[in-house]
Amino acid sequence: MSTFEPEVEVAIARVRADVARLHGELTRNGLVVWTGGNVSGRVPGADLFVIKPSGVDYDELAPENMILCTLDGDVVPATPGCERSPSSDTAAHAYVYRNMPEVGGVVHTHSTYATAWAARAEPVPCVLTAMADEFGGEIPIGPFAIIGDDSIGRGIVETLQGHRSRAVLMQNHGPFTIGKDARDAVKAAVMVEDVARTVHIARQAGDLVPIPAEAIDRLFDRYQNVYGQAPKGTLSGLDTLRYSTIDSDGEELNA
Repeated sequence: MSTFEPEVEVAIARVRADVARLHGELTRNGLVVWTGGNVSGRVPGADLFVIKPSGVDYDELAPENMILCTLDGDVVPATPGCERSPSSDTAAHAYVYRNMPEVGGVVHTHSTYATAWAARAEPVPCVLTAMADEFGGEIPIGPFAIIGDDSIGRGIVETLQGHRSRAVLMQNHGPFTIGKDARDAVKAAVMVEDVARTVHIARQAGDLVPIPAEAIDRLFDRYQNVYGQAPKGTLSGLDTLRYSTIDSDGEELNA
């Protein structure tokens, strides 16, 4: 018998379905190979998140074999999928959720171009309007950390707190992205690889031309608060997240 309230059960089922489906976006966009990479999603209204099992083929992923975890990274017993080991990055995801309550989704890939920048420990400079829109500046480098405990999560949080970027390139490892939900974090992962590839190609042809900081601020504000279709009277994009109120110099913007 479930120990969760009915509304929490509904939320868990919804996140299970979303996380299982969104792994297909990683393969569709060429961001992962074999069983690498992972998507997780926070369960609204509960101190829980859902993540994929470790080492399972993407074609076999389904809502019922996603794994429900506490924010300490522990598998919730007697729940679907609990007999399997969760992703090796579970402790990192859990640390992010515990320390960044505004985050509702985390994604990790080893996408080729973004990981190449990580291998050089080099941030992707903001030389494209798409980067200013989506990330509010450069895509930063996080520290080198070993898989298995929360060291990667600590590096993600230390790098992204006070930074507008929703992506970090963990040194010698690859990109991690965050979002308001799992889908939003997957979108960021797709965009990271797209801009990392374009900037890499551009640099082979000559010097990169940076975008002025004031233009980055204006582009980011427009994209987060004006772009797209939002219901009347609501905020759009990531402007409900704390880190979207930080400008490129780390100063708070006026509300």
